[in-house]
Amino acid sequence: MKQNLTLAAVAAGLLFSQSRAPGAEAQTGRKVRTPVDWVNPLVDTHNSRWFYFNSACRPFGMVNLSPDTRTKGSWKSGYLYADNHIRCFSHIHAWELSGIPVLPITGPMIGHQGMDAYRSEFSHDDEVVRPGYHKVALRTYGVTAELTSTLRVGFHRYTFPVGRESYVLFDVGAYLAQGPMVRAEVRRASDTEIEGMSLMGATLRRKKETPVFFVARFSEPMTDFGGWQKGQLLPKGKSVAGPQVGAFVRFAPRQPLLMKVAISYTSVEHARKNLEAELDHWDFDRIVAESAAEWNAHLSRIQVEGGTDAERTKFYTDLWRAMLGRRVLSDAAGSYMDMTGDEPRVRCVPLDAEGRPEFNMHNFDAWWGSHWSLDILWPLLCPERYRDFCLTSLEMFKNGGLIPRGPSGGNYTFVMIGDSAAPALTAAYQKGIRDFDAKLILQGLVRNTGADGGRYHGGYAPRPSPNVHAEYERKGYVSWGNFLGGMHNKAVSSLTLYNAYHDWCIAQLARSLNEQETYEKFIPGAANYRNVLWPEKQCAWVRMPDGSWKDGFQPVDDLFEQDGFCEVSAAISTFYVPHDPDGLAEYLGGAKALAAKLDGYFQQAEPLGFIGGKHNRKHASTYVCYSNQDGTGMAHFFNRIGHPWLAQKWVRKVHAANFSGCDPFNGYNGDEDQGQMASLSALMAMGLFQFDGGSGPDSQYDLTAPVFDKVTIRLSDRYYGGNTFTIVARNQGPRNYYIQSAKWNGEPWSKSLLPHAELVSGGTLELTLGPEPAKSWGSKVKLEAGRSPGHPDNQPGSQN
Repeated sequence: MKQNLTLAAVAAGLLFSQSRAPGAEAQTGRKVRTPVDWVNPLVDTHNSRWFYFNSACRPFGMVNLSPDTRTKGSWKSGYLYADNHIRCFSHIHAWELSGIPVLPITGPMIGHQGMDAYRSEFSHDDEVVRPGYHKVALRTYGVTAELTSTLRVGFHRYTFPVGRESYVLFDVGAYLAQGPMVRAEVRRASDTEIEGMSLMGATLRRKKETPVFFVARFSEPMTDFGGWQKGQLLPKGKSVAGPQVGAFVRFAPRQPLLMKVAISYTSVEHARKNLEAELDHWDFDRIVAESAAEWNAHLSRIQVEGGTDAERTKFYTDLWRAMLGRRVLSDAAGSYMDMTGDEPRVRCVPLDAEGRPEFNMHNFDAWWGSHWSLDILWPLLCPERYRDFCLTSLEMFKNGGLIPRGPSGGNYTFVMIGDSAAPALTAAYQKGIRDFDAKLILQGLVRNTGADGGRYHGGYAPRPSPNVHAEYERKGYVSWGNFLGGMHNKAVSSLTLYNAYHDWCIAQLARSLNEQETYEKFIPGAANYRNVLWPEKQCAWVRMPDGSWKDGFQPVDDLFEQDGFCEVSAAISTFYVPHDPDGLAEYLGGAKALAAKLDGYFQQAEPLGFIGGKHNRKHASTYVCYSNQDGTGMAHFFNRIGHPWLAQKWVRKVHAANFSGCDPFNGYNGDEDQGQMASLSALMAMGLFQFDGGSGPDSQYDLTAPVFDKVTIRLSDRYYGGNTFTIVARNQGPRNYYIQSAKWNGEPWSKSLLPHAELVSGGTLELTLGPEPAKSWGSKVKLEAGRSPGHPDNQPGSQN
């Protein structure tokens, strides 16, 4: 273990010893690190996904500028640490979006020969990577490239060798990530500026062609401009256009060349306005410093003390990732491309009294699973940004008639299955993020549950499956053979479980809005999870059309996803009842028996590191899987059925095994999914969670032991009055993860849950930790009625 931590620390660029007393930096005279200094963007970059790695990027930035070592495919593409060639620097690494690849070269102009020909060797020995900044030597050409950005503008500084032909390539028609560009254009606008666009082809997930526009401005006049198409140089002119085109700009630089590249999804004009609004000077180092300062301001909302250097590195890298991947889509002036209708349409978000956009539109991968990650962390870390996602959803409902569960380029994608926007939007409202039209949001969520609503689109399916809707409304479950269209179409039992939870979330939002009729319509559906639990087998399983159980029961299978379930096993799905853990325990033989069963599952999964089998792609092969979303609440389930010491034990063990790595070859052990796994890791490290996803009427946090001596959260001024919430962990250590006792604001606290209302009011939670479980502490979490707050029988007006 000591050796692994040392390797991780070296890879993270750490200089201090692994274990030190508070204030050690001051004692040694070393500079005290700020949160941004702890971030290591290279964590787990050996197995990247197109949108995973970004260095020169602001929080949620539209521009995500970084080197690409591989450029084909959504998986194992972008920047992969073990590669030794850079193919380009591209400006967009987003959910189903890519574009504007560039590269400086010297010597003969070989851009037309393609990336395989003009790629450059590089070494990590010549590389500096920090949030908002990337520096690397292109060894093939003798060029030192530096990258930074504003929100919508990439900023480059290239130092060319003296006396060599110097070019910048714009391979805007090249194949990137999901596929080739349909067509592209580049025009010479002046001696110091070019402009153009790339039209991304439709994909399985993003069904419509999507344009991205750009303007590139240079610090020196170009000496030549030209282009190519389909591998052939074109006659000299002022523009190139068509499929498989690219352009080059030649320079004779007397000093480092600076280049600004602004992008927009609406027009060249708006790309130019973005440039002028955000970057009206040529001070590269100033932008590097401002980017670091912006990241640090966000990260500093949560301060930690104690723990090892590796733990701090991973924690702040987790927070950084939680604010990295889900991109801004709208322009500085508020314009955005609406692709929900038959034809693309440029719209604008509402403007405030001074003409500024009231919010940013966003592009993001699925909400699927975010109830156990982003929906919990974002209110503590960046609730103002969470609001933008709620307003993005509302805007798309106004435009297209549905609330999205993972939009791309202004398109609906219908990523995964279910109605995962319901917990995301409900949780925001329940956490006090309410400066949006919540009643219209509720209307959209209800609309999504109809026969032609988003809930009944299978994964990426172009149309819903009304037959599935009809059966669910009639029976309270979906049976084998009645499949959705699209991907994950056979996951009938997972869809039933999702619907039960999502109905509960919609009911809770309705209840909070005093919409009693809607509440009474949806709360009975919260109990439908029971319809796919087989009491005899003590496990989730699959129903046949006649109500019998499907033959061939097995709790796990050596597959990516088991028949009837979505990227998960039947065993794991048994515990997918975020809203009613006590009801689940009651239905399956009582809390004591179910806790023993789940404890056995964790013991079986521990030798595999709590992930999905060999190569971590067989999520259905295991009883516990923390490499994919549906299993990421399992350890905290113990907390809700009166066995908090088991939650404390397994949360710490899962975090250590699955999320503690902080080098390029460890960290997330699977698909990090645009901040979801990073958010989960950060929550585990702080000892905070919410098994119900925060959608309940009295949202509460599950308490476990933090890996730090002290965690201080400076809460949002806008939503929580700038209050401070502090956790102090006494006797914290690698083996001391059992809570012995607790105090809240100096008074004894005997519960393993802390209400959100208490937390955001500010205060100090003191935990005394030890190496042995204190089974009497926190074990009484049930209501007097004997059921959890989410149980349908505890809801006014409920029916069963």
